[in-house]
Amino acid sequence: MKKNPFVILASASPRRSSLLRQLGVQFTTAPADVDESVCPGETPEQYAGRLSLDKARAAAVTAGEGIVIAADTIVILKNEILGKPSNAQDAVRMLSMLSGKTHLVMTALTVLDAATGKTMTRLSRTKVTFHRLTAEEIASYVRTGEPHDKAGAYGIQGKGALLVSRIEGCYFNVVGLPLSILGEMLEEFGVSLCD
Repeated sequence: MKKNPFVILASASPRRSSLLRQLGVQFTTAPADVDESVCPGETPEQYAGRLSLDKARAAAVTAGEGIVIAADTIVILKNEILGKPSNAQDAVRMLSMLSGKTHLVMTALTVLDAATGKTMTRLSRTKVTFHRLTAEEIASYVRTGEPHDKAGAYGIQGKGALLVSRIEGCYFNVVGLPLSILGEMLEEFGVSLCD
């Protein structure tokens, strides 16, 4: 039986690590610190794709060999990118904007072979609808501390699930790692998840 190549996750996200472990992937982490500023005229798709690719390239330089997985997840409301909140007040602002509305969660996923430079990037999109939230519900959620390191100031896999009335698309995309797309991409790089 052919051995899977070495896999590197270019992320410090415990959620992404947990999802990879769920699939039985043996991997190491190599978080990549990249500039997350939005470039002038950049669309949300271009922005997420660029960050994902930048993270993969940075991790590949450090690793030298292996299959690098990198992802960037963003929340988009009316074409505005909602990144990670800068503080509690910013989290309240974002959650107030999302209250009672449908927004788009998009993850750009990059897989890169550090030895050959072969690269593939794909996008996953999920529509998420929030309940109409009261000011107290928002304040209470922000006090949990959960919003602070998450795009759009919520985590659907935690208490943030209580804010959501409906999703259309891949749940794992909203968590930050669209597993079905990742499985297809890894197959292209010789990593089989079904063995």
